[in-house]
This record gives sequence, structure tokens and C-alpha cells, in this order.
Amino acid sequence: MNITYKGDYSLKAMLDLAMHYNKGVLPIQELAKKGDIPNKFLEQILLTLKKGGFVGSKRGIDGGYFLARPPETITVGEVIRFIEGPIEPIACAGKKKYEKCRDFPYCVFKDIWSQVYTATSLVVDTVTFAELLRRIENIKSKNGNTSYSI
Repeated sequence: MNITYKGDYSLKAMLDLAMHYNKGVLPIQELAKKGDIPNKFLEQILLTLKKGGFVGSKRGIDGGYFLARPPETITVGEVIRFIEGPIEPIACAGKKKYEKCRDFPYCVFKDIWSQVYTATSLVVDTVTFAELLRRIENIKSKNGNTSYSI
């Protein structure tokens, strides 16, 4: 699994929107500034996330973006897969049958790649954006900080 800038920025934008869930919309300029994301690139990312049902938007002078679903219903893995594609380290990982490789039935690496896939999935598929918000609160309380930068 390789997380590109697009994936990283997507996760940052989603986290920022999760921090403002049910508090109205965030203008794209504010999201871009907080996440240190180029405006035009963020525009493309947010349109993609909107097509995936992760974010919604409001047009007009008071417009912006908002999280379309509650943070506890969106996992990091969902967003990564939607933006980046499969998380398998190799195409055959996690598969019981794979016909594109003649070595598949007796490959000694197959189990290793399947374990990597399983471990990665376990992490990204169990961490929701609500969990990330709890982690931010924990960091803030430990540091006595009232702000958090994405």
C-alpha cells in the first residue's frame, strides 16, 4: 500500500471536516490552509470525496463542505480504498484463488503478503474518524493544548 499526496490530503480534509461535524460548512480556503493543501488539488479531492458520498457541499457565499455521514461510520480504510484503490501489497494477497500467477498454488511468499494485507486491513478498517477525534482530544489533554493542527 502506498499513500499518495491525494490520499494524505483526503484523510486530512476528512479529519478537519469530522472536527466540524454538525457545526456547519467549512470553506475550501479554510480547509486548504489548515491542511496545507493546494486549493485546486483540494477542489479535485473534495469532488471525488463527494462522489463517494463522504462529503457534501453547500453553494453560495456562505458555502463550503461538510461531512456527509457521522464520523463514527467512516473508517480510514474506506477513504484510502476509495481514493487510492486496493490496499493489498500484491495482487494475490488475501485471495484463495488467483489465476494470473502460475506460481500461486505453491508460492512461499503468498502467506506473507496475505498476513501483511490482513494486518493492514485490521488497522485501517477499525479506525474511524470518531476514533481519530478522540485521539486528538487525548493529545490536547496531555499537552494542555487547546488547538490541534492537522
